[in-house]
Amino acid sequence: MPGTGGGNGAVTRSTLRQQLADALRDEVLAGRLKPGQEFTVKEIAEQYGVSATPVREALVDLSAQGLLHAVQHRGFEVREYSVDDYRNMVEARVLVTDGMFRRLDDRRVDPRTAAALAGVRRRGEEARRAATAGDLDILIGYDLRFWRELSALFGNPYLTDFLHRLRVQCWVCAVRRLRQADDLRGRLWADHTELVDALTRREAQTAQEIIAGYDAYSLTLVERLADG
Repeated sequence: MPGTGGGNGAVTRSTLRQQLADALRDEVLAGRLKPGQEFTVKEIAEQYGVSATPVREALVDLSAQGLLHAVQHRGFEVREYSVDDYRNMVEARVLVTDGMFRRLDDRRVDPRTAAALAGVRRRGEEARRAATAGDLDILIGYDLRFWRELSALFGNPYLTDFLHRLRVQCWVCAVRRLRQADDLRGRLWADHTELVDALTRREAQTAQEIIAGYDAYSLTLVERLADG
């Protein structure tokens, strides 16, 4: 384990902290760390073969993102979201994306932006294939990257980070219910490319309508699965 005093050591620890946070987030999304499950810094450090300090920092980061709870004298617990939580997340998501898309009227799609949109569209094609195949794990990864890259085009890093955290929380809430379904082929949202095409044409209303349909469908699906 490299030193943590300064220079390269500090960079290495910071990188390890982020790697651990990403790995543990993926464990939650994959359902290997389940809602309500408790664990300690020591257990995670032993599992990954690292010291306690970057593990503790990663767990604090995930707590700040709303994925974990710090449990006094016991460690950490995976947060359990309710369907009401999901409704509130979707409402917040709508407010953010509507604000983003309204800004289209003030922006010109220059060659650099058009090239970036083409890259986002390719990411959307991968997400669509995963959604059509019902491959939830692959879909989550591409969907998060799709939205992170898309929101970055609007030039506000705070908005990009907020929307990313919100979408991670949405997936954490939805994924355990989606895994209850026997077959998800054709049941997951797959209109990523249609959304990019609307944004490329600067059709903000069309983009908002696509997202409104997505939010309504995903909420209905989560509610139905929650009801059993």
